[in-house]
Amino acid sequence: MNRIDSTFDPVMAPRAVARENAIVVRRRWQRSLLTFLMVFGPGLIVMEADNDAGAVSTYIQAGGQYGLHLLWTLIVLLPICYFVQEMVARLGIATGKGHAAMIYERFGQWWGRFSLIDLLFVNFLTLITEFAAISLALSAMGVSPFISVPAAALGLTLMVVTGSYLRWERIVILLCLLDLTWFGLVWTMHPDWSGMARSSAIPTMPPGGITSSLIFLIIAIVGTTIAPWQLFFQQSCVAEKRLRFSDLKWARLDTLIGAVFTVLVAGAMMLVGDSGFRHRIVFEDPAQLALALGPVAGKFVRNGVLLLMVNAAVLGTTAISLASAWAYGEVKGWEHSLHKKLWEAPGFYATYIACVGAAAAFVLIPHVPLQLVIISVQVFAGLILPSAIIFLQLLLNDRDLLGDRWVNRPWNNITNWTIIVILFALSLLLAAQVMLPKLFSR
Repeated sequence: MNRIDSTFDPVMAPRAVARENAIVVRRRWQRSLLTFLMVFGPGLIVMEADNDAGAVSTYIQAGGQYGLHLLWTLIVLLPICYFVQEMVARLGIATGKGHAAMIYERFGQWWGRFSLIDLLFVNFLTLITEFAAISLALSAMGVSPFISVPAAALGLTLMVVTGSYLRWERIVILLCLLDLTWFGLVWTMHPDWSGMARSSAIPTMPPGGITSSLIFLIIAIVGTTIAPWQLFFQQSCVAEKRLRFSDLKWARLDTLIGAVFTVLVAGAMMLVGDSGFRHRIVFEDPAQLALALGPVAGKFVRNGVLLLMVNAAVLGTTAISLASAWAYGEVKGWEHSLHKKLWEAPGFYATYIACVGAAAAFVLIPHVPLQLVIISVQVFAGLILPSAIIFLQLLLNDRDLLGDRWVNRPWNNITNWTIIVILFALSLLLAAQVMLPKLFSR
């Protein structure tokens, strides 16, 4: 990977020259722009890939069931998304290693295995939801799951085994930008703009008040907005790009852009669900909503929702499978890089292919309740997230690892422990709901 020479001095030198390709940079803003473009990618990808199939189902169900009432949750989650992933980027730059490797190194084998097994298990369940969405969406367009699911698995495999990180990253960024189409869908549906602004700024409760289904859905929103695999993915991605501390401010900007973009897209998904709420459409999954909206909103909305479901699933699948492959490869001591060819890192690529293939095969089992699996996985991710963030918080306070300059500041720790307490509280609420189903009933 070509990098701009970090020895460039805008005062002493009239220009900077990139190392191998002789890209001439004559002005400071040009150098900054090129540096940002070279760093750009992991923050956007890790955020927008989390707007995956489960997110589409969760956000659309939130809008379809409660209208605009839960839009405020996304505003609350925006700074949480950024602060958590900023820590991940900082840790990846400081160590040059993935998250799984650091947990093994700093906390020992037992905790390392605990975190890895948790990650691999929830990742596999999440991958099932991705292929479930592909099956649901393309079935609504008349494509058999026995064609769409294997074809998607093959395409996802070919996208990764080329032995080029840069090629993979460019493809995935393009897929992220395709999610701009959600805003076009919202525009054609003529939402209540004033109601949207009001519900985003002021937390409100639905007419039914606090119920078990509302608690379940809020936890699902948290689980799908911040997922454990994101911690492992971005740290490995940063290490893969070999970013340095001089790149940290650009990695932070990349993460901030990703967080804002992701929350805006999530809000657009919720507004699509709200259109079903306004038209009193009863649906079990986004594919059913898309078909029902067809006669009301037109083919653009119908086909747009279905194809964006597929796009979300592809984004989620490649990122989550790579998070598993990177983590497992780090722990096993294998070569684990997209810069390597297939024969140079066979264990790493085999793990990726196994994750994709096994999840695709599971979805083809007849009579699997796909929508229930999709929502339940988001809740499960919300439950294990607090323990994952605790490891991250402890690593970011390790002065022997990061030094005085890069460890968390007091305000970081206050913010992060507040996030952890809130997530644990949501987990306890879910446990209470499961054990006492009538606790939140009116």
